[in-house]
Amino acid sequence: MILVITPEAPVQNETEIINQLFQEGLDWLHIRKPMISREEMKSFLNGIDETFYPQLVLHGFYDLAMEYPISRFHFREADRLTEGFKSYADEYSISTSVHDIETFNTLGKEWEYAFVSPVFPSISKKGYGEQSTVMDDLKSRANHDVKLIALGGINENNISKVFENGADGAALLGGIWESDDPIHSFRKCREKVLLS
Repeated sequence: MILVITPEAPVQNETEIINQLFQEGLDWLHIRKPMISREEMKSFLNGIDETFYPQLVLHGFYDLAMEYPISRFHFREADRLTEGFKSYADEYSISTSVHDIETFNTLGKEWEYAFVSPVFPSISKKGYGEQSTVMDDLKSRANHDVKLIALGGINENNISKVFENGADGAALLGGIWESDDPIHSFRKCREKVLLS
């Protein structure tokens, strides 16, 4: 399983690139745009081919699921701790983020999957994750009710390693959006996954 997370700042032709990524076999797109307004979010969604709406995951503006056929929501660690997700858990597919395997191992079955990061030093956040041991810690996974999605510094050169270490999927951010050719980078990642 390969996921892509949108960059916080807009990218030129972003929705066109997203539509192409889906055509290339992208599984899920996480829309993480903390700086935009509700109207800007609607405009962004309108740029994505509606056939891909079931593969979109919202990181906010959850009420837009009333207007768009979107049934996947992602909740930050803070929302998980305050149980802000509970009212959505029965009706929607929900995911979350953790930063260590111990926390991942405590997640309940209501979560479809969780990002565990950073597995490698971040591409988009310089200096982040350089001292991380998350990749080595994956072997301590005890929770198999929740899919484990590796995040952080993943590109075509190391994506195979996350699957070799037991991840169920990989989430790409900088490996796509910091690339000169996002579609080519995604294609290379997908080829590596299909071969592994």
